[in-house]
Amino acid sequence: MKAILLGASGQLGKEWQRIIDKDYSDEIELLSYTSSELDITHYQEVSDEFREQKPGVVINCAAFTDVDGSEDHKKRARKVNMEAPLYLAELSQQLEFKLVHYSTDYVFPGTKLNKKEFPEGYPEDHPADPVNWYGKTKWEGEQAIRQTAENHLIIRVSWLCGQYGSNFVKTMLRLGKEREELQVVDDQWGSPTFAENVVENCLNLLGKDIIGTYHITSKGLISWYDLAKAIFELSNTNVSLEAVDSDAFPTRAERPYFSKLSTHKIEAVEGSRIIPWREGLQRLLGQL
Repeated sequence: MKAILLGASGQLGKEWQRIIDKDYSDEIELLSYTSSELDITHYQEVSDEFREQKPGVVINCAAFTDVDGSEDHKKRARKVNMEAPLYLAELSQQLEFKLVHYSTDYVFPGTKLNKKEFPEGYPEDHPADPVNWYGKTKWEGEQAIRQTAENHLIIRVSWLCGQYGSNFVKTMLRLGKEREELQVVDDQWGSPTFAENVVENCLNLLGKDIIGTYHITSKGLISWYDLAKAIFELSNTNVSLEAVDSDAFPTRAERPYFSKLSTHKIEAVEGSRIIPWREGLQRLLGQL
């Protein structure tokens, strides 16, 4: 199978390349493009490349992921997160490839009431109601794909972290070396998603030719403070950690109080494996 990977320089893009090179190179011919090599908003270039390569699947890891920056660059965020995925969906219909697209926990409102209602996380079909522009554009992108391409797989992730790129785990490890004391918010709840686990589960879904929307994250419900505490414990880093409210760190974009994703749907798919968050963290720290 020939696959095109878009957004190859990001956390997920690099993980896709690593796993396919390591375990699937005989089965999957992967053509990887960074955003500078093939920009998903340059429609004619994308169309020409797809028509020449004739992929069986296109994996879109490209996105405008700067949550605060989205509030100041609304047109750009919308172009990358909604308009470009719509165009990819149109090409999917025309050229008959499967489109794999990544979305976010931020499509949900994240209220305190929702935390009580869904202790194991939001189900895939819960109504979206994003509280920031990033979440809004990602939701619009999802809808554009659903309404346009039949052969699609939309994967929502939350608190993404992995070996590559920048993420909370790597930031905490760096700050733990630089400072003796740290403050971390304890009033935002969810669970980390580990890039390696995302790719492994996506490959299982692709192998079964499954379509639709699925959540991939780790088991458990924690705060950012809980995650930071575990990072320092498991890495034997001596830091004085203080739990604070989100008010201590004002941000341009509002963050949801609760953004846990339910994984019941994907766990019902044979061959899927959703890991406990501590296991995922321990494995990631070992890789780092």
